[in-house]
Amino acid sequence: MVRVGIGFDAHRFSDTTENRPLALMGLRVPFDRGLAGHSDADVMIHALIDALLGAAGLGDIGRHFPDSAHEFKGIDSTELLKKTIEMIHSKGWRVVNADVGLIGELPKIAPYAVAMSERIAPILGIQPCALNIKATTTEKMGFAGRGEGLAAQAIALIEGGETVN
Repeated sequence: MVRVGIGFDAHRFSDTTENRPLALMGLRVPFDRGLAGHSDADVMIHALIDALLGAAGLGDIGRHFPDSAHEFKGIDSTELLKKTIEMIHSKGWRVVNADVGLIGELPKIAPYAVAMSERIAPILGIQPCALNIKATTTEKMGFAGRGEGLAAQAIALIEGGETVN
């Protein structure tokens, strides 16, 4: 059996006085601001987590990793992704491939896309070529176009699963 899931996330940029690093797909990307959020606010991993949970029929990121839970305060989102993979594996699923897109004018992530795939693919249990990383702008429209924050969307294909009677 195969299933597909889609995820979306958005975070505003933190105040420049916070000196918060920008976390994207498990990397610290050089930029003048990070994203505001309860965890490290890695918008791309958050979208990927939602896609994986959705594909497995396990709800969403807020159900499993609520921003009201102290244990997730400031956590590296790769740790949340690892926990997500454990959850889907426990239900008999494995990741086949995923596609993750960043939405925003800046920063440009093309120079980091290969490193991002190489960082995250082993967590997913796939080869880096099965994890596509890309970005697009909104042609200066909306909150992302105005430089107020970033959004991401992801789609994931999983296979296996528990037998349904």
